[in-house]
Amino acid sequence: MLKKPILARVTGLFSATAAALLLAGTLPGIANAQDPLADQYPEIARLLNAIDATQVAMFEELVAINNDPSTRLARNQLELHLVEMANMKHGGGHGGHGGHNMDMLVGGAYGEQETASRAELYQLLRREVSNEDVQSSYENSEAIDRHTKMVLQRGRQFQSRLFEIYIDDSVTNKQRAVNAAVQDYLSDERHSVASTPKTYTLYEDHDHATSFVTGFPKLSGLHWANHWASLAALEAVMVEYTDSQFRNTMDTVLERYWNKVGSEGGMTMFPAPTEPPTAAAIAPHLYSFHPQASIILDNLAMLENIILDVLSYPNLEDRQASISASVGEFTNKEANISTDYDYLLAALRGGIYNQGGPAVGDLMQSERNRSRDDMAHIHNTIMSVPQ
Repeated sequence: MLKKPILARVTGLFSATAAALLLAGTLPGIANAQDPLADQYPEIARLLNAIDATQVAMFEELVAINNDPSTRLARNQLELHLVEMANMKHGGGHGGHGGHNMDMLVGGAYGEQETASRAELYQLLRREVSNEDVQSSYENSEAIDRHTKMVLQRGRQFQSRLFEIYIDDSVTNKQRAVNAAVQDYLSDERHSVASTPKTYTLYEDHDHATSFVTGFPKLSGLHWANHWASLAALEAVMVEYTDSQFRNTMDTVLERYWNKVGSEGGMTMFPAPTEPPTAAAIAPHLYSFHPQASIILDNLAMLENIILDVLSYPNLEDRQASISASVGEFTNKEANISTDYDYLLAALRGGIYNQGGPAVGDLMQSERNRSRDDMAHIHNTIMSVPQ
């Protein structure tokens, strides 16, 4: 295999230049910043940083695999498979009956190479990763351009602000504080995604749809488990604030997350999500109390999933053009806007269980196609709005 190991490449992303700036205390907005999440929930703060660094590393890994001459045959097979699947979906063929074997990629396109990549990403998740490391990894990534980095980093900062608001006891009016955070996030028109739901077809029907989950089922499961953890942690913070009977919910989130991640190679009795987690499903308190914030996080997640699809699509010549077009679409606040009903339908269509299950409550089997009575125990009635 010609590509560098992930950890070697990621260590390079944590640049010496940034480290020198940190030692000098001159990195703007970072060196002297306080981190309330790290003060109160140090293990969650460490994990969220590691998850962000892992996302950048995954971008780099997908590019490396697609550029590796040893994967040429696998890439060609995956491309043929994706083309035939697209033809099936859009009525342009019979899915390769009598031609390409549509079952050959059930376990992914890259076999042991993907397993090895996942193992290295797992090791990164276990590392101590600072806010400064994450910023450096974004700045030094070659998989995405500067504008895309800024959009994703601004989304990361927005999510961090939501944690801070609910952790900070001095913020007595949470509703007002979150509304202010939303407006502050949106004030940078060019680097913020819409706070109204984008239509789900942007993800479902784009030119490179399903290439990530089809080509890299182990990496996509890991990515979605990581996203589940970030939403579940936010839900846990809100649950603890709104209901005094809930304590130590972060321990539950961490236990469930590592159960989903399993071993380095992905072996686990608690499967990773098979559908992209959404805030409406995994963080219902957030959606109920702060729908705009919830939608921002879901739009960002949808954009990230499209980026991963583009980076996964084999033999694609100009990936950045496709990524830039998608970033432009999601930062457009006017076009391809969904109704709230259609947003919720898309968010919940795959089922809460398939998205990783509740952050705190219990759901031991899929709720899809179950009766309304059977579902009654899953959702608690929300009695009041945080002030």
